[in-house]
Amino acid sequence: MRLKELRKERGISQLKLATDLSMNQNSISRYENGTREADYATLKKFAEYFNVSIDYLLELTDHN
Repeated sequence: MRLKELRKERGISQLKLATDLSMNQNSISRYENGTREADYATLKKFAEYFNVSIDYLLELTDHN
């Protein structure tokens, strides 16, 4: 998933992202490292936050 890439491009810390989305930082880390998979509701939150498609997050397309 492109989550880490998007977060770093925008200069957002894991803690800020977690706080903004009412999640905990540990979950963000696990999503970024691939040790946890996001469900649809979480993918939707990430997509809306970064203004990209879910397909882009899942690397199914290079067009955000």
